[in-house]
Amino acid sequence: MDGSAASRTAVKWAAGDAFRMRLPLRIVHAVDPSTGQIGKNANPHVVDALLRRGQRILLEAEALVRERCPAVEVTAQEAEGAPAPALRELAKGATEIVIGRCGLGGFNDLLPGSVCVDLAGRATCPVVVVSGEPRPVYEEVVVGVNTSSVCEPALAYAFEQARLRGATLRAVHALAPEAAYDLDKVHRTVHDRLKALRKRYAQVTVIEDVRSEQPVDALADASESADLLVVGSHGLGTAGSRLFSSVSRGVLFQARCPVAAVHSWRPPASSGSWISRHGPRRGPAWWCGVALA
Repeated sequence: MDGSAASRTAVKWAAGDAFRMRLPLRIVHAVDPSTGQIGKNANPHVVDALLRRGQRILLEAEALVRERCPAVEVTAQEAEGAPAPALRELAKGATEIVIGRCGLGGFNDLLPGSVCVDLAGRATCPVVVVSGEPRPVYEEVVVGVNTSSVCEPALAYAFEQARLRGATLRAVHALAPEAAYDLDKVHRTVHDRLKALRKRYAQVTVIEDVRSEQPVDALADASESADLLVVGSHGLGTAGSRLFSSVSRGVLFQARCPVAAVHSWRPPASSGSWISRHGPRRGPAWWCGVALA
């Protein structure tokens, strides 16, 4: 949480997701002491002002969550350090990280080395990037499907998100228009890729959407009427951040809805505090910390 409009929208989104998953929400504001550094020494007045500002931002975010989702258990934390590494460290073991797109960094948030791209390429949990514009609810989740194993965690995450939201899942597989392919074989491949998860999530309505279109364009178009777009991420550490695929980066920039970049995903351990107050949830119970930047 950085106080920008995009990060406030991210707080609202994360509160809704925490409510649906019945998990606690952790709001994080990172303060980098080097911002106030002059030469080798940090200016204590600048650092103190940054800390006070961070505390105000966190108090406002907490109040926003308690107003919108009073049932969600929320905590706030001020972290020291640059936002991306601070969030990666704090989010170890979390179910997801939620951040605002084009916050105080503007367009730079989507350039190589930015917080968005760094986290999407390197975080070990799903990273949801939320824009600042309000959107209607479409009751549809879109997921990109390809023939590699990279998309498997993204598919599992997308099915679970669709179940939690009571939404339709649109599985988009895009083929470059100039490529030669057997359309029937492509449809069978997509169907087989989804078969096990369709059986596990029988309550989720699935649309298999094969398009003759460039992948970024196809996913961006599908996001127009979606509540969430899910894409796979290689997550290869430092190299993964640099080599974060052109499709994933393009989707982060062009999507009209929140984007989840998923490298790995699995239901974590149970969160007993929610269950003790609200009773068991359907499906697996998870523990979660959601970090916002």
